[in-house]
Amino acid sequence: MTIPNTVAITEDLIAAHGLKPDEYQRILDLIGREPSFTELGIFSAMWNEHCSYKSSKKWLRTLPTDGPNVIQGPGENAGVVDIGDGDCVVFKMESHNHPSYIEPYQGAATGVGGILRDVFTMGARPVAAMNALRFGEPDHPKTRHLVSGVVAGVGGYGNSFGVPTVGGEVEFDARYNGNCLVNAFAAGIAKTDAIFLSEAKGVGLPVVYLGAKTGRDGVGGATMASAEFDESIEEKRPTVQVGDPFTEKCLLEACLELMQTGAVIAIQDMGAAGLTCSAVEMGAKGDLGIELNLDQVPVREENMSAYEMMLSESQERMLMVLEPEKEAEAKAIFVKWGLDFAIVGKTTDDLRFRILHNGDEVANLPIKELGDEAPEYDREWRDVGGLSPLDISEVDEPEDYGQSLLDLVGAPNNASRRWVWEQYDTLIQGNSLQIPGGDAGVVRVDGHPTKALAFSSDVTPRYVEADPFEGGKQAVAECWRNLTAVGADPLASTDNLNFGNPERPEIMGQLVKAIEGIGEACRALDFPIVSGNVSLYNETNGEAILPTPTIGGVGLIPDWSQMARIGDAAPGDVIIQIGGDGTHLGQSAWMRDCLGRAEGAPPPVDLMAERRNGDFIRSAIRNALVTACHDISSGGLALALAEMAIASGHGMEIDLSSGQGPSHALLFGEDQARYVVSVSDELANYVTASAEGAGVPFRILGKVTGDSLTVEGLMSVPVSTLRTTHESWFPSFMDTAAAMAAE
Repeated sequence: MTIPNTVAITEDLIAAHGLKPDEYQRILDLIGREPSFTELGIFSAMWNEHCSYKSSKKWLRTLPTDGPNVIQGPGENAGVVDIGDGDCVVFKMESHNHPSYIEPYQGAATGVGGILRDVFTMGARPVAAMNALRFGEPDHPKTRHLVSGVVAGVGGYGNSFGVPTVGGEVEFDARYNGNCLVNAFAAGIAKTDAIFLSEAKGVGLPVVYLGAKTGRDGVGGATMASAEFDESIEEKRPTVQVGDPFTEKCLLEACLELMQTGAVIAIQDMGAAGLTCSAVEMGAKGDLGIELNLDQVPVREENMSAYEMMLSESQERMLMVLEPEKEAEAKAIFVKWGLDFAIVGKTTDDLRFRILHNGDEVANLPIKELGDEAPEYDREWRDVGGLSPLDISEVDEPEDYGQSLLDLVGAPNNASRRWVWEQYDTLIQGNSLQIPGGDAGVVRVDGHPTKALAFSSDVTPRYVEADPFEGGKQAVAECWRNLTAVGADPLASTDNLNFGNPERPEIMGQLVKAIEGIGEACRALDFPIVSGNVSLYNETNGEAILPTPTIGGVGLIPDWSQMARIGDAAPGDVIIQIGGDGTHLGQSAWMRDCLGRAEGAPPPVDLMAERRNGDFIRSAIRNALVTACHDISSGGLALALAEMAIASGHGMEIDLSSGQGPSHALLFGEDQARYVVSVSDELANYVTASAEGAGVPFRILGKVTGDSLTVEGLMSVPVSTLRTTHESWFPSFMDTAAAMAAE
């Protein structure tokens, strides 16, 4: 049958689809003819960076993905890790950066919706969500608009769907002025013997469309997400999807009910590239062909072309291979939930991807080459190396330590994020044991008397830019440390690698070295990467974002009654620092936020020390030796103590006279592998003796007492002043936005 082609395939059209001339030539060589317009769109969708990982696949293969608890690693909708008793946790993190910059509410909302579908497609009920958000400098004219829209989108979708948002990050930097980042994380719990995969099996079986109807929203979204921004950004608004969380909630319940019937052979979320990507991935993974008849696809708009239907990224949709004898039972479930259920095709044995529309065959392509044999590049990369270490003798101590601490706790990147997370439902489902604001979010495992899961998301982009290798290590180490600080065993991680244009050797070098650092840390800490996402071309007019390889981690707490929080210190408790003294001011938050200086190398990460100190902390928490715990990271010891004092409402008297080095390094240095713990007075000697016996560095800092954070000889700041300063920046910033909008 001749494939009709009513649209001329020109060089401009090829370029508009994000295909390079050599890639188009590869298409011609593969199919032996000029592609139809629909086929060109299909290749564009499958071979773009967002779907094919063509610039990063080589390096992603170097990451550790196996472990004793890993059930499913990368390659499926989400990773799966065993948590015992027949249960497993299913989780992933994914970006929705470009859509969120163009249309912040819907971009963020559909990012949340997409990651939730990735989790429940595997057969898991979502139990927790996080988001890692990065915006331009606060004074930029678009920043408030983006913050308001993105936060509303995250909350609007997650709250309506009914999943608690338990953690995340919000940061500001001028390098995100033209390209914000929205990284969405979700986790769910399933039975280990009831995990559903996307690999199609069996010939001649029905391919079923599930969920909402197909519209024109999001057409070309994956291609848009694989390109830099320029002045034409507003023209890309129609490529942003539109979400409906109430339909997604129905889809969740219908899918989980369907999965109980034995009807599902394979199931795949329709995410990026919609019907195209889901069908191709299911067929290619199962070494099967797929034939689709678009006349059977439920649509909500008239006269949709095959091109539009194949590339639409309308939300709340699934594709499934069905046991034929279960068709009536399956359909009844979806009708009950008010959702579409339509047989739109079948599996074949010829490894072809065929599309029928209005009686014509509009596409006939080799499915393996579309899917798992997309182009793969070994791009030129240059190791930009790391900055030289900063000589702290060239950094003067502050004249007023108290004012420096207030400047630090009230700075945009260190101030409380309460304004953000109070717009999220953090308690729905009734299992949240720790709301945002601590080191990690904690959620009880429903149906188990003692188990809980901990979640954290971390990266320090300024470290990664200063030294991609050490910055990659640090992102993993901090995530592992935050899980440890609540008493969890870190199980596994997911990554969201956000970088600029990989065709620039220096950007590709950042990606390569960061992955190398991530891999080294994951191996040393037994913290495998089981899922993830790569987001490249995060640039506007040639200005790249800060390299931002976000790490999301999951940990298991065997008995949540023994978990630690940052705010549980009690009067009379002894404050102990676990780990060495602060010595490293290079790339520190204090220098950046108080001195306006971003200089020097980031702190090096000693992974053996991380492991040793973290294992000691976890043991101390599990043995009820610790009343409160907080990791030391951005802002150093000073910010950690301030946050503990604010959270507990109690003052502290701290003496640094026994510390080694200048006071500003002891207080503001960001050396790694460190924690602050509070311990009851009667247990303090036992804890320090145990640390000494384990070869863990420690220092007794002082006591919990009074109503001020006092560092002898340096400062005394009332906790109430710290709290007001810490809590006021974000509401003030967003109130300004409201005032500007009202004018």
